[in-house]
Amino acid sequence: MALSMASFIGMSVGSREMAQNMSIRQVLFFRALVGLFVIAPFLPRLWPELRQMRSVGLHLTRNIVHFTAQYFWTIGVVMLPLASVFALEFTAPIWVAFFAWALLGEKLTKARLLANIGGFIGVLVIVRPGFEVVDPAAGLVLLAAVGYGLSLVLVKRLTRQNAPAVIVVWMILIQLPLGLAAALTDWRPVHAADTPWMLLAGAGALSAHFCMAQALRRLDASIVMPVDFMRVPLAAIAGYLIYGETVSFWVFLGAAIILTSNFQAMRAERRR
Repeated sequence: MALSMASFIGMSVGSREMAQNMSIRQVLFFRALVGLFVIAPFLPRLWPELRQMRSVGLHLTRNIVHFTAQYFWTIGVVMLPLASVFALEFTAPIWVAFFAWALLGEKLTKARLLANIGGFIGVLVIVRPGFEVVDPAAGLVLLAAVGYGLSLVLVKRLTRQNAPAVIVVWMILIQLPLGLAAALTDWRPVHAADTPWMLLAGAGALSAHFCMAQALRRLDASIVMPVDFMRVPLAAIAGYLIYGETVSFWVFLGAAIILTSNFQAMRAERRR
């Protein structure tokens, strides 16, 4: 989960830099294209499982949902401060807990509910709705959060029959043509100077989802996601160091609430 959080932040920085010269649809396409080159050496090893076409319909559904959510999320990355994007995105655990209960039959224990509630309160403290986040792009990020919540639960379901690496390969194979079809409707010239950002965004996306799938394979989805709340204060620090975005007292207060909620939930889960 720590590697996943770092990778997501790297992907967001790379995507924001790419969007300075490209359309957002191109950003999604090139992220997937870089991912294809990264996974290519591993395809022979994964081919025996890939050719079995396990849960291919579920892979398709998951990736259409995820691709749409990514599009909305990337708009937010370009238009909002990084901390605000990640904070709004973290309404997703509420949907994760709901979809995990509805689709996977996971238990909604008191500890998990309190962790999600505490984490969401921490996000509200950071964002302070009505005071800081007023951009219309915030609504798109909230829609992306619903999509991510459903997508993560579908990943959890896929791990029952698919290795995490295979889930990531299917993500690239499905989202690459989706990204190309979308990018061709709004294609702009590509500059060599954007190559490092393509590599960062593409490798970050691949690493983030691989690490997330590994975590989801080992833990219930409603345990994994409260830990991921830590991405919010980390994104605030990255935004400050790279873009000079202000890190206010509210970010640190929200982070303290998130940490406390997660710590208490982990203790309760270990006892259980």
